[in-house]
Order: sequence, then C-alpha cells, then structure tokens
Amino acid sequence: MIVRLLLAALAAGLIAGLAMTPAQYTKIVPLILEAETYETMPAADEVAGEAGHAHADGHEHGDEASILGFGRLGNTILANIAAGGGFALLLAGTAMLIGLRFPQGGEGVRRGLMLGAAAWFAVQLAPGWGLPPELPGFPYVDLVERQVWWIAAVILSAGGVYLIALRPEWIAKVAGVALIVAPHLYGAPQPADISSNVPAFLASEYTTASLATTLFFWLLLGGLLGFFLSRVEDGDAVAQAG
Repeated sequence: MIVRLLLAALAAGLIAGLAMTPAQYTKIVPLILEAETYETMPAADEVAGEAGHAHADGHEHGDEASILGFGRLGNTILANIAAGGGFALLLAGTAMLIGLRFPQGGEGVRRGLMLGAAAWFAVQLAPGWGLPPELPGFPYVDLVERQVWWIAAVILSAGGVYLIALRPEWIAKVAGVALIVAPHLYGAPQPADISSNVPAFLASEYTTASLATTLFFWLLLGGLLGFFLSRVEDGDAVAQAG
C-alpha cells in the first residue's frame, strides 16, 4: 500500500505542479517582469540599490538566474514540479498521520479539497500576514531570519488548524487560535528601511495574485490527492475482501 500511496501522491503533485506554471504566467510572472524594470532605477534615498539582487523570496532576475541552462520558463516548470511532488507527499503523510480516510467518489475529493485548503492557510495565508509575497526591488531582511520565522509560522499554523478543525474540546480550539496568532504577536522580521521604487499598487496586486494562484494550486493538489488516494484505498479494500 505504501508504494501505491507514494505513486498516487507523486501523480497528484506532478499534475498540480504542471498546472501551476500557466497559472503563474497569467498574472504573477508579468508582474515580476514589470517590477524588475524598476530595479534599474535609482532609489529616492539611494538605500535600495542592492535590494533586488538578494531578494529573500528567491525570485529569478533575468536570464542570469538560469539553472542548468534553462530559462525562466524552464526553471519555473522544474520548481513547480518539485514543489508539487514534495507538497503532495507531505499532505499524504499528514493524512496518514491524522488518520484521514478518502472514501470512493465525491467524498474523497471533498476531503482532499478541505485538506488542500487547510494547507494553503497554514503555508501561504497565515505566514503571509507577517511576510507577504514580495516583488523584486523591495527592501529585504536577512534570508535566515525570514526562513526561521516562516517555518515557525507554518508549523504553528498547521498545529492550530488541526486543533480547531479536528479536536472537539473547546480548550483545544482556543489553543489552536493561540498557535496561529503566536508568531504574529512575536512579529515577523522587517527591513530597517522600506523605501522602494516599485509602486505600492503593484506590490498589492502581486500579493493578491500570489495568494489566489497558490489557492488554486493547493485546492487542485488536494482534490487530485483525494481522488487518487480514494482509488488506492478502494483497491486495497477489494484486495482484502478477495
């Protein structure tokens, strides 16, 4: 069963990762390209000259960011496939850990969609309250500081979602809310200077587009995972009955 579960997760991740690329090129990539044009402009206070070149979100800045000779599109496809497979395995493992079953038919897909929505909240939305997706050209904070805070926020948010959604005790739900809020009370690392040539409306549009695109990715990944895992569980049930 483990092998079939892994194959099901990888199949869901591959499809979701491939579908993510055209979704990104619809809105996100054009916004990144537009923001990169502002990076070459002198900042008003001459502070943000190096900001884009060490941007903590790891955006690709032109053709010099190519990996193994691929351009921006090739890098994006490879990154999305890798992320899709990794996140699918993580979701499948989480489902097994909490004992979530995926019945045959629409119920399995529905549970997968709920799992994907919960993952989107924990991985994208909740951490985004403190560290929203940023365009190239914005002032940056040390990458290690950002990663430590982001990982802590994801872990605490995931624990909070679990307590709120799956535990019946009221004290567990209160604890879940506390876990989600805790990293934001502590505070995300912020740059000392927030000046940037990139217009604020462009940054706001990018944040909204990023959250919408990742919501599409997580719902698609969760729905596919629920469908494939329901087939795995149904096949195992038939084998045991035989």
